[in-house]
Amino acid sequence: MKNVIIVFLAILIASVPGLGEKKLTVKQLEDLLQSLQQQNRTDQEVANELMQVELTEQLNRDTMNAMSGSLPGKQSTEQIYVLEAKSADMPPSASDIPTDPAPDATAQTSILNKAFNYAAQTYKALPKLSATATTLRFQDDVSAITSGGGLNSGAQDASVSSGLGGTIAYVHYINATESTLHFESGTEQPSPEKDKTLWGRNGMIALQAPTPSLPIAMAEAHASGHITFTRWQILFGRKLAVFSFSVDKKKSHDEVELCCFPEVTQTGIANFYSPTLGALNGMPGGGAKGNLQINAKWKQYKSTVPYHGEFFVDPATGVILRLITSADFKKSDYVHQLDQRTDYSLVQVGGKALILPIKSIIQNEVVPQGDSGVGGHTNRHTYFVSEYKNYKTD
Repeated sequence: MKNVIIVFLAILIASVPGLGEKKLTVKQLEDLLQSLQQQNRTDQEVANELMQVELTEQLNRDTMNAMSGSLPGKQSTEQIYVLEAKSADMPPSASDIPTDPAPDATAQTSILNKAFNYAAQTYKALPKLSATATTLRFQDDVSAITSGGGLNSGAQDASVSSGLGGTIAYVHYINATESTLHFESGTEQPSPEKDKTLWGRNGMIALQAPTPSLPIAMAEAHASGHITFTRWQILFGRKLAVFSFSVDKKKSHDEVELCCFPEVTQTGIANFYSPTLGALNGMPGGGAKGNLQINAKWKQYKSTVPYHGEFFVDPATGVILRLITSADFKKSDYVHQLDQRTDYSLVQVGGKALILPIKSIIQNEVVPQGDSGVGGHTNRHTYFVSEYKNYKTD
């Protein structure tokens, strides 16, 4: 009996993500992949191993590309992209963190002043632009409440449905989409086109607020006064100064808009009875009889929240090459996480070299049933990886 229990636990740990998580550095991940390759593991087996990995440092795209030779197929490649998204706002490997001492107070002030001027003047003076964004969506749950459900029966022992579909317990690739983005003064503008997708009821959410504005984030960080030098970091081959910051709610204009979450109402009456507690309405046995329905309307989550993050500054010029923002939600909110990283680089547009967004990674966690209480409390994790190209002046 003891051996049976041990085998069952081993199967359970191997099959349920989170129970068998392995915390690894990027170097340990590389070693793991090489070992699995030497063992001639199948694509599915390698993917299963990667599902259990929790990285302790950031996995960058160059290292991902170097790992491609150790990946046997589509499913394992998918999980490497998931690890990139999950680790997007973590510190890098030690090899990318110079051991130089922190700049003194005067030098820090000089770097920050250059960064504030760059964001408020140079970056904000960018022309109106459009770009094509290719976005990959990864998600661990596609369940959703239906617009209507419940019990509608005159028979005894009828089951009461929560209106929920099936779930997928691990993060996997959902789809890829292309969209046209418009920028004004370097800031992404809301889309003028009406989105008719039935977000929420299709098991997915949509982020309806644009990515964070660099000029606004820098101005609010400056106004809040909570800025601290964190470390040096090698990024895009350059040594950058990384500053952490926080913005309180009174100074924040960080609007979080997600669609959509159910607002559930119940209609009708059902009589429940139990042989243990006694029959209701003279009916023996146990079960339910009646008409108890749920109706779901779908609403948007919208809130202005405090946030914190990091910006990565070239100390010589003040140019900002990465911005990370993390929204700070209340424990009672059914949106738990919205972390966004935007990378900037030199792009040729109409014969001019401009520093523009080239990539964003978004990490999101929500309670898909919102505050409806239907189906119990479950969390859904979604990751978006977007790359921007084909910049044109509008």
